[in-house]
Amino acid sequence: MTAQATASSVTVRAGRRFGSLRRIGLHLSIVLILVIWLLPTMGMLVNSFRPAADVSRTGWWTVFSPLASFTLDNYVHVFNQSGLGNAFLNSLFITIPATIIPVTIAAFAAYAFAWMKFPGRNLLFVAVVGLLVVPLQATIVPILNVFRTVGITGSGSGIAQTFPFLSVWLAHTGYGLPFAIYLLRNYMGGLPREVFESASIDGAGAATAFFRLALPMSVPALAALTIFQFLFVWNDLFVAIVYIGAVNGPKLPLTATLANLTNSLGGDWQYLMAAAFISMALPLVVFFAFQRYFVRGITGGAVKG
Repeated sequence: MTAQATASSVTVRAGRRFGSLRRIGLHLSIVLILVIWLLPTMGMLVNSFRPAADVSRTGWWTVFSPLASFTLDNYVHVFNQSGLGNAFLNSLFITIPATIIPVTIAAFAAYAFAWMKFPGRNLLFVAVVGLLVVPLQATIVPILNVFRTVGITGSGSGIAQTFPFLSVWLAHTGYGLPFAIYLLRNYMGGLPREVFESASIDGAGAATAFFRLALPMSVPALAALTIFQFLFVWNDLFVAIVYIGAVNGPKLPLTATLANLTNSLGGDWQYLMAAAFISMALPLVVFFAFQRYFVRGITGGAVKG
């Protein structure tokens, strides 16, 4: 009996040791992948703070030498000479409403699809999900014709002059709604039914259940959706150029200015890298602000419903 217990103990310890080695190997593999993934970004960040002479002569890894030098002149030059500050504000004016509007509409629609009964609900939801496979480029011509008829594109009409970003807000709302409704509907559909039944018994209407129950319990999905929509709109170039107009330069977002910098600055890589990191700053802040909800929102929306 003692020999069996000893053998069992040895087996357990060996299993634990093997499990620890597997975890260590997994963690080392993840760290290695992260380092390889971040190396180009780290190189861009370092070069954005290096003088032009150093960038042209040596690699970014030479910053670890004692003779390495850094400067903020690249960022100052980009802001002062390239109109990047105005483009940054344009991106804010485009991105914030183009994120809030579709997320808000999708929250109402998702609750209706998940918890309200009406004729054709499932068929309509299938139609909305089917819009996910429609290429964005296939919608440009008909939507642009409608917007031109209404007078909300370019800078010629009174509406376009008063609300220069209205066409982009509406376009991004339409492009973002199918995925937003799909994600939120699946998440809200997995919320506890007993909670809504109890609220209904207590006399709560649909509006009360939505604002006091569904929305607070759907914060992870809403946060994940906000990140997706914000990043999509912030990094967009094609939609902005089409609906604002390539000739309407003062109203174009940061991505259009960066595309122009690629041609105008030529080999001045330090300026391009500084401009790239300026464009990355706000998305990073948004992601880290909502990251604790991100995984919960995505996994919940993927498997519930």
